[in-house]
Amino acid sequence: MNDSTAGRRGGAGRTLALDYGDRRIGIALSDELGLAARPLMTLARTTWPRDLERLAAIIREHDVRRIVVGLPLDMDGGRGGRARLTETFIERIRGATGLPVLPWDERLTTVQAERILIEGDVRRARRREVIDQVAAVILLQTWLDAQRAGDVAE
Repeated sequence: MNDSTAGRRGGAGRTLALDYGDRRIGIALSDELGLAARPLMTLARTTWPRDLERLAAIIREHDVRRIVVGLPLDMDGGRGGRARLTETFIERIRGATGLPVLPWDERLTTVQAERILIEGDVRRARRREVIDQVAAVILLQTWLDAQRAGDVAE
């Protein structure tokens, strides 16, 4: 995967957001101009090699230029165990893809996603299926908005 993705960096292009969890990875994708995020899918985690293979296919299919990964900081901004696991995931993705992989503060995105789904009258079973995608959309849209405002260096 390094050969096929290493040359596609910077500039416009799609950004992939990952809401990384123990059992699932919520995935969102930006439009080509980097203006809007949309849910893509929820990936049920299996093994690292299989997860990476599926992420690589998504990256190729959508011509992804960069990846934003939600970093679950503590409410005080500290890095607990979950954040350290996510940082390891970020390094593995970065090494495997050759793409820029950018951590982004994801505090309260799942809470916000749950609230949106409840307000949208989404049934509990369906919420479980899509909550990680919705959290990834919130994460990505926040990053896209900050980038447009000049608050993010790639």
